[in-house]
Amino acid sequence: MSCTVQTGICDKMMISITGTPGTGKTQLAEELRRRGYEVLDLNGFIRENGLLEEKDEARDTYCVDVDSLDISLEEHRKMNLILIEGHISHCVESDMIIVLRCRPEILAERLGARGYSEGKVRENVQAEILDVILCESIEADVPVCELDSSNEGISAIADKVEDIIKGNIDKYRPGNVDWTEELEGWF
Repeated sequence: MSCTVQTGICDKMMISITGTPGTGKTQLAEELRRRGYEVLDLNGFIRENGLLEEKDEARDTYCVDVDSLDISLEEHRKMNLILIEGHISHCVESDMIIVLRCRPEILAERLGARGYSEGKVRENVQAEILDVILCESIEADVPVCELDSSNEGISAIADKVEDIIKGNIDKYRPGNVDWTEELEGWF
């Protein structure tokens, strides 16, 4: 990654915006596009490029060959600054990862409103409580930031993303969100 000295804004950088389904990634992506950022919808990119593999019927989800996905993203890596939005965006090579988090009961409401089955809601809420995506993101060995989307509007979250892009990442480092007190009742 390179940053211009005058502005501190990083260029030639790929930033993944990830999180459990229902944490606000798509709304955040729309707001960032409105502000002029290049944002790639990773789920759409996967479908458009034929990168879906077999369906896991038990979990009601499709598998993706991440190595093929990384190769397909190579052209986008040549862009100045690109944000990649999707719940598996932390699985592709990027320079930084921003993980959106959401309080479990709010997440359950959002997913229920989308028509998710009870089992799918439970699976995603459990993943959120156990920090699954955050832990996977940390394993990528790139800077990781964590933002709680539970009670903030999308505009405020987008402001924080812009702050991160400017290099102010310390106050967003992992460790500010902890849902472990909500374990009971979900397992």
